[in-house]
Parts: sequence; structure tokens; C-alpha cells
Amino acid sequence: MNYLAHAYFSFRDPGILVGNMISDFVKGKKQFEYPLQIQKGIRLHRAIDTFTDRHEATRRAKEYIRPAAGLYAGAFVDVVYDHFLAKRQDLFTNQGLAGFSAWVYQTLYDHTRLLPEKFSRMLPYMQKQDWLFHYQYPDGIQKSFGGLVRRAAYLNDAEPAYGLFTKHYEALQECFTLFFPDIQDFALTQFNDLLMH
Repeated sequence: MNYLAHAYFSFRDPGILVGNMISDFVKGKKQFEYPLQIQKGIRLHRAIDTFTDRHEATRRAKEYIRPAAGLYAGAFVDVVYDHFLAKRQDLFTNQGLAGFSAWVYQTLYDHTRLLPEKFSRMLPYMQKQDWLFHYQYPDGIQKSFGGLVRRAAYLNDAEPAYGLFTKHYEALQECFTLFFPDIQDFALTQFNDLLMH
């Protein structure tokens, strides 16, 4: 799952949110240098990623994207999942997705001194372009796919992957629909367990 999902599955806990969002930028034992709640967020992120990768619906979703993305299919599916999550407006109560996104950005800025350098450099672009909110729109997905390609070792064009996303849109949505209740239950259980220990 990508940034929106990891933010959503932080359950409005600021420390968990920070850890969940920066986890990919924290390597090895570096995680133990952070406050305990942020460490828990890092662990939650990694548990969510492992669960997501092993889920049958994710394996099926990757097959739709793999012809264009190869070994990066999982990263593209993570963005696809954020798209379908963003379209579930019923999940973002009170202030909606726009309000939730604003809370995420502000919470991250409130913890600026703890953010890894690479993430800290990325955050202004994330906020200015409002990545979390724009996952619901096709152009948001195109831009996110483009970002994946720029970071990939052997991909140089996002359009083939975006074409497969469009072509298999309904099938990918079905994968998400099958997957989402399971990740909801798993993430909440993990979150509650982390809070108790």
C-alpha cells in the first residue's frame, strides 16, 4: 500500500502516522533511534506491506500490471490501491479526504526535526501537489506512476503501466474490493497490539 493507505491505517495517531509514512526511508537499526511511538509506526508499516504482498488479491492485481512494470508491479499496485481507497469517500468522515490530507501534512510538518532527510525534501512537493487527495483522479495516478518510473532502475515510461491500469480498471477494482476488508482487520489488530506493548 502507498502513502494514503499508510496514513489511513495510522488511525489518527500522530506518532504512528509519522513512523508509518517514513518507514521506507529508515533502514535497519536506524528505526531504534526514533521515539517509541514512531518506532511502532515503522513496524506497523512493514507489517502492512508484508500482509499486502502476500495477499492473493494483490498477487492477482500484479499480474495485470506486470507486462509493463516487471519486478516493479507491486509498487504500481500500491498506487492503484491508494486510488481506490481515495475514491471511498465514506471512509473519510467529518472533513472528508481533503481534511484528512491536510491533517496528515500538518502532522508531518509538526515532526519535521524527526523526518529523514530524503522524506523531508519530498514533503513540500507532496503537500503542494496534494498527492493524498489527488490519488482519486486519473492525473494523480499518472503523476504517481511517473514518479515510480523516475526512481526505477530499468523503466523509462509510465504510459504502458497507466494503459494497463485503464484497460484493467474494473478487474483491479475487484482486487481492491476483495483485499480491503482483510487489510482493515489486519491493520487494526496490529495497531491495537502495538499500543498494548
